[in-house]
Amino acid sequence: MPNTKKKTEKKTNAITKWWRETIGELRKVTWPTPMEAWKLTKIVVVVMIAMSVILGILDFAFTRVISWVLS
Repeated sequence: MPNTKKKTEKKTNAITKWWRETIGELRKVTWPTPMEAWKLTKIVVVVMIAMSVILGILDFAFTRVISWVLS
């Protein structure tokens, strides 16, 4: 059963390696300041609202057109 032990060690080493690499990459990240985060959040909300309005208008228009064509 020596193969089982090697597989377990190999798997553990792979997980440990992945964890170390993940932590290393997170240290390289430049996190936004609270002011930048709020600014970006506001932009996302505005774009989301604008897209909702546009899609709502298109849905309404296409519903009207299809109803007109079918009647």
